[in-house]
Amino acid sequence: MKKSIFAALLLPALLVQACGQREVEPEVKVVERVVPAAVQRMELRDFTDVAAATIDGVVHIKTEMTQLTPLYQSFFGFIIPQGVQKQVYNAYGSGVIITADGYILTNNHVVQDAERIMVTLNDRRELPARLVGNDPATDLAVIKIEATDLTYINFGNSDSVRVGEPVLAIGNPFNLTSTVTGGIISAKARNMHIIDNPRSNETPLESFLQTDAAVNSGNSGGALVNSQAELIGIVTAIASGNGNYIGYSFAIPSNLAQKVAVDLQRYGYVQRGYLGLQVVEVDAEVAKRASAREIKGLYVMKVTAGGGAEKAGLRSGDIVLRVAGKEVNTFAEMMEELGLFSPGDEVEVDYVREGRGEVAKVILLNSQGNTQVIKKQN
Repeated sequence: MKKSIFAALLLPALLVQACGQREVEPEVKVVERVVPAAVQRMELRDFTDVAAATIDGVVHIKTEMTQLTPLYQSFFGFIIPQGVQKQVYNAYGSGVIITADGYILTNNHVVQDAERIMVTLNDRRELPARLVGNDPATDLAVIKIEATDLTYINFGNSDSVRVGEPVLAIGNPFNLTSTVTGGIISAKARNMHIIDNPRSNETPLESFLQTDAAVNSGNSGGALVNSQAELIGIVTAIASGNGNYIGYSFAIPSNLAQKVAVDLQRYGYVQRGYLGLQVVEVDAEVAKRASAREIKGLYVMKVTAGGGAEKAGLRSGDIVLRVAGKEVNTFAEMMEELGLFSPGDEVEVDYVREGRGEVAKVILLNSQGNTQVIKKQN
């Protein structure tokens, strides 16, 4: 599918622009990443129970922004500037409550450039919100309302999600009450090239869950939940030529979203670790040229000088099979797994060199080539 058929914004059409720097509180309560083995799975009878357990954890978001528009006057065929006009725009989306004290996870494109953010809870309360932090590379943001004892949705383990698994999509696009639709997981690790933010100097990180649950304009930032009422994705995009649902929608996996949410609360921006590799996916042609025995993995084209991979002994011509124990056959799968780690973390990389299996322990570096993690200054 070509990029032109995708409606990456599930809210009324607006020009996507990066958010300016916002003030971040020095001390915040964060949601720690769930260790898959520690996930407590709820016993629910059917999806009516799931909806009842999660629907109050999804909110409606309304943002307000202004744009200065030049004014012109025509005199005898000449166009003469006459100043500027201030125009107010509104945008709408959804969000997921992730803590009882009011931290909300949503899409960056819902709240970026907003001068005012209002949140409407499912019980009709309307509260102002502030931006905690945003991450254009994943199209995620965290906002905060001042409230207590809120219903929130627990993070699930998106790595354990299986194709064909039933899911619910929950959003609040119309500021009525939250809307629930059902479907299945259609595919994993989809890289659709729909996150496009020219102000970000980072490569967009796309590894979407694909579902056929119906979502439409205003569902951006809503929840994708499994049969245990766990959050497994943040609804982000639909495939459409007119902005309406036609059978495919996409969600950011919860494991990645949770790591981003924790970093935004702790540091104000996301701490990313890099391997220092340029790779291509192994297809039949690449496998033949590389004399590979199987059509799988990622072929290393180049190793960044001074990067973690080079220091660990990886080199051009190697074929990476697993990162941190997870098979990686697409660039999206590798980026999703790396997105769970921070600079300074050690990650095992399984690879093949000249037909022999090898394992390297790579210390991830940040974009400046070191392991430093820095909190954004107020």
